[in-house]
Amino acid sequence: MADDYGLPHHILLSRLQSRQNLILQRIAQLESNLYPTTHRSEPASDQLDVDNPGALGLKRSQTRNVEESLSRFLHERGVTSFKFARVPSNYYSRTYAERRDILGAASIHHLCKSIVMVNSQVHESVKDCTDRNNSKYYVIVIQYVARLHAEKVKKFIYSLNRGKFPKTKFNMRLAPESDSCNLTGYEHNAVTPLNMRTNIPVILSEKILKLEPNFLWLGGGEVDLKLGMRVQDFMDLVNPFIVDCTYPDNDQ
Repeated sequence: MADDYGLPHHILLSRLQSRQNLILQRIAQLESNLYPTTHRSEPASDQLDVDNPGALGLKRSQTRNVEESLSRFLHERGVTSFKFARVPSNYYSRTYAERRDILGAASIHHLCKSIVMVNSQVHESVKDCTDRNNSKYYVIVIQYVARLHAEKVKKFIYSLNRGKFPKTKFNMRLAPESDSCNLTGYEHNAVTPLNMRTNIPVILSEKILKLEPNFLWLGGGEVDLKLGMRVQDFMDLVNPFIVDCTYPDNDQ
C-alpha cells in the first residue's frame, strides 16, 4: 500500500523515525552545551535506602540517589512540602540574583548556606557533639547575603554553659573541610543539616525566621542539588538554636 506521495507506508515510517531520532540528538546536544555537568533531577522515590551518599570521595554513581535519600528522610518525619532543584556547574560563580532566578526563589535573602564550625579551644573533656550546649562542632545556617559573626556565636555558646567553663575555652572557627565532610557526610558546597552522619547541633540565624514567604533554600547533599523547604518544617526537624549570629545589614 502506498500513500499520496507514492511511497510505501513502511518506508515513510522509517524516514519519520530517522528524522525524529535526529531531532532528539540535536536537542540532547544543545542541553549538553548549555549545562555540561548538570544532571536532570529525577522524581524522588521512597523505595530506596541510601545512607549519606553525598560523602566526599564517592563516585557519581554512588551519589545519584542523594535526592531519594533526603526525600525519604523528610517523608518519614512528616514533611511533604519541599522541592529539589539541579543547578548548572557554574552556579557558584553567578550573582545572587542569577542564583535566585535559577531556583525560582522569592528573593536573594531566601538563599541560605550551612557552615560547620569548630570550637578550637574546647575544654579537653569535650570530645564530640553529644552535649548540644557545649559541642565541639556546630552547623551554622545563615543567608548568603549575610556575614557570619563568629564572636556572637562564641558568646552565645558560652552563655549556654553558665560559667561552667572559662571564656578562654570558646573560640569558634571554620572547621577544616575534611572534618566537615567526615562529620556531615557531605562535601563542600553540598552540606545540608539534614540526615547528617553525625548529630551536630544547629544554630539558625534569627533573620531567616523573618523571611516572607517563610521558605528557605539550602544545599541538598550534592554540589549541584539544592533543597527548598518551609522554615518551620526545617526548625521542627533539626531543633536549632535561634541566634543573632550575623553582622547588622548595614555593616555587610
